[in-house]
Amino acid sequence: LAMSSATSTTSLPSGLHVLITFPDVLFIPEIAFGGLVWILVASSKVPLPMLQGWVMFVSVFCFVMSTTLLCLYICGAHGGSSSWVTLVSGCDKP
Repeated sequence: LAMSSATSTTSLPSGLHVLITFPDVLFIPEIAFGGLVWILVASSKVPLPMLQGWVMFVSVFCFVMSTTLLCLYICGAHGGSSSWVTLVSGCDKP
């Protein structure tokens, strides 16, 4: 796998080249596990539904955000701007 897009701010990958850099390829398991968490939270029964609603909101938000960022990277919406590295690193911090 190639060097990280986060370590090289001069050229960010776009198109299918996103899927060959190590940090960006981690979007795929992040989306898969995010979907799994979403399903497990939705199917669980908890005594306080308000708590389940908050956890559901966070899991759906993270799932949608990861999917949106991956699609934007593949479309090349970043335009080579290094501020996207900051955006992705900020979104990946739990």
